[in-house]
Amino acid sequence: MPSGNMIWKAVVAGLCGSIAHSLLMYFKFWAGLLPSFQPYESLQTTLSHVTGTAIHPVVPWLLSFLNGSTFVSLAFGQLYRWLPGNIGAIKGMAYGVLGWATMGLVFFPMIGLGFFGVQAGLGISPALFSLAMLLTYSVILGIVYDALN
Repeated sequence: MPSGNMIWKAVVAGLCGSIAHSLLMYFKFWAGLLPSFQPYESLQTTLSHVTGTAIHPVVPWLLSFLNGSTFVSLAFGQLYRWLPGNIGAIKGMAYGVLGWATMGLVFFPMIGLGFFGVQAGLGISPALFSLAMLLTYSVILGIVYDALN
């Protein structure tokens, strides 16, 4: 069972990582990068099919933000000592690559994007951008978590 001290550190670090991730996604939108690669819209469509009702566009973003700020960051806190590397940024990179593989092999196919987003029709670009998404989150997560320790 995680201690209260570990929990607040993981949640604060996860919040910082989620903010960094959100800023990257805003930049993607603002710059018009990969316009046909819209993982939040794909998640929204999947959720609508599963629930049989319309899902507001903010729901997938909130789910991602809350997940990154709580569950994913708490798992990072639990795994921290076993992740390779001596500093938080390296541990965050390792965690991000694991998350990227999970997203590309499990989550993207579940929401209709295929393995690593290839069904978006943009070649390797969705896979590379999703790696950037996960590394942005996880490196910031690792740096902040390490600083709080």
